[in-house]
Amino acid sequence: MALDMAQASGRERARSEWWAGAGWALLGVVLLALCVAVGSLIPGQIAYEESFLGARPCTEAQAKRLTDPCLRTTRATVLSAGPAKSGPKKATVFQVRLRGPVPVPADQPFRLDPDGELSRRIRPGVEVEVVTWRDVQVSVRHDGVSETLPGLPDEATMYVGITLVGVWLTGVAFIAAFGSVRRARRHAGGRPVAPRVGFGMAKIVCVVVVPLAVSFFCLTMWDAWVAAGMTVAVWALIAFPATFAALRWDRDS
Repeated sequence: MALDMAQASGRERARSEWWAGAGWALLGVVLLALCVAVGSLIPGQIAYEESFLGARPCTEAQAKRLTDPCLRTTRATVLSAGPAKSGPKKATVFQVRLRGPVPVPADQPFRLDPDGELSRRIRPGVEVEVVTWRDVQVSVRHDGVSETLPGLPDEATMYVGITLVGVWLTGVAFIAAFGSVRRARRHAGGRPVAPRVGFGMAKIVCVVVVPLAVSFFCLTMWDAWVAAGMTVAVWALIAFPATFAALRWDRDS
């Protein structure tokens, strides 16, 4: 009787582990698809950034065509200038709008550092020079003072970071699926499952948070592409021992 109950319990646990393994595997496939989708955008973003970094000031002929990807300088009069709230966090910025007609994208309001020197000099009625590239506002200049505007093409590293996060989580999901399948087989065969290393919520948080923290601090200490390379290297140092340990968690002593 006791043996039958133990076998029934083992089959029930095995069934539960099979479902868990299927769930982890499905999550891994979804994450892998997202990695491929986001990763496919990286070459285009790199080319976009390289085009911006290689841009030169427009010649007179290019300035008239308004279509060439060169650095275009627009001189215009300030229509309004003053503090404003921007973004979901309602951060205070110094917003400036030019009096038209001016070409796109100089016709859109631009945001300056509220504590910068340029925001103390610009007032309605003064003339400024706005440098633009394609649909990007690059910089503003007035009275010999220039300020680079936010939002320049630098999203390639963001896509790299998102892809790396996805790859990391995909690896974790497939490792979890492997562990679930292995536990299911052992339960179905009536063999004990004695994990060597516990994997509680604290360790799950560490596995997910540590790579993200490494990526963030790398980005603050180095330029974007060096940060991406350092992040890959550090993640590899974390991923190898973590993967090796995960594959041994449920082995017998």
